[in-house]
Amino acid sequence: MSIQVESILRPSAGAIGSEEFLTLLETEAVKVQRIVSNEAKSPEKFWYEQSYTEWVLLVRGHAVLAFEGGERLELNEGDYLAIPPHARHRIDETGPETIWLVVHLTGGA
Repeated sequence: MSIQVESILRPSAGAIGSEEFLTLLETEAVKVQRIVSNEAKSPEKFWYEQSYTEWVLLVRGHAVLAFEGGERLELNEGDYLAIPPHARHRIDETGPETIWLVVHLTGGA
């Protein structure tokens, strides 16, 4: 058996405006991702809308999430939240090298 230690804080080579997605763990019930946003934002009129709960931790950087009803939430390092199913949301802004830990609770068997 080979077990490797990785770092969620490792640098990204992403260009300004880009996002890098890395799946760290995936089962039928849960998906854990590391996302690095580099001064990124969602495309105009684009909304994320999942059928499951999404738990988000901002590990490094700064971000602003916007929700369809007009609510905007500012996140700083260490902030986390749970986004309920079908809550339409988007990324309005991120700082450079913003690192997220995202847990998708897909609920499979």
